[in-house]
Amino acid sequence: MSDTDAATTHRHGDHHHGSESGERGHQSGSHGHHHGKASLGDFDWNAAAEMIDVEARAFGPYPVEALGPLDLSPARVLDVGSGTGWAALEFARMWPNAEVIAVDGARALLDHAERSARDAGLDLTTIEAQFPEDLSTLPEADLIWSAQVVHHVGDQLDALRRLAQRVRPGGTIAIVEGGLSPRWLPRDIGFGRPGLQARLDTAVTDGFQNMRADLPGTVRAVEDWPALLRQAGLVDTRTSNVLIDRPATDDVRAWLRHRLERTRAGMADTLDAEDLATLDRLIDPTDPEGIDLRSDLFLLAVKSVHIGRRPTGEDG
Repeated sequence: MSDTDAATTHRHGDHHHGSESGERGHQSGSHGHHHGKASLGDFDWNAAAEMIDVEARAFGPYPVEALGPLDLSPARVLDVGSGTGWAALEFARMWPNAEVIAVDGARALLDHAERSARDAGLDLTTIEAQFPEDLSTLPEADLIWSAQVVHHVGDQLDALRRLAQRVRPGGTIAIVEGGLSPRWLPRDIGFGRPGLQARLDTAVTDGFQNMRADLPGTVRAVEDWPALLRQAGLVDTRTSNVLIDRPATDDVRAWLRHRLERTRAGMADTLDAEDLATLDRLIDPTDPEGIDLRSDLFLLAVKSVHIGRRPTGEDG
């Protein structure tokens, strides 16, 4: 699962984006990014899992909001790039008679998903697999969900075609990509130069483009996701935009703190001194104008879920 920021890993770098972090994704993963492989042995997967779950609680069960109106009744569901399995667990609640499988490249995150399922009294199967090269080894499913993973692959259309081969005729694929970046404070927050979030968006966009350019075998594609799903062989493609409108809960504040701390560390050479000083104040837990204490904090975003159906013989 993002847009999002919980730390996970993929071969070419994290998860996004995703988790919100758009910032998300891992090898089969979904939220946040841990770039590079050399340090994976020392990577703090427990901290990563905790932040993925905080983000999931902050953004709420938007997969249910996106898929609920479709009146699906899948016998098997694959959550590809599941991270800690937060979406897979929502599907297990939504379809208690379905076989729900969480698929990810990080065994530690799948172990976390299994523990969460046991704690919730839910049935969940996990499969460790890399994205997209191991997709052919997965069982076919009636519903495939993949949140903010595909954009971490050089050839996104090829990844979609591989996913489409794993859905049964008549089955559904739902891909989370794009959407609208989160907003969390007014344009003018009372100190620093107004418009900080717009400048952060620009920096993130530049970083995202650099990430895409550095991927092995990268292919430029118009990011018309319903059209890409059609090119992958699906029909009835469309987009379900889910509005995320949350008050400043503890989980929202925790998610935003993680995001801003990552931003402060990762953009120290990109942002000017005034914006860095503004971020320092925002993440200072003792500052009355910081995110922990101010009353005008919120979470406003849009998650775009792109949906397509594999045709049957009756589709002609």
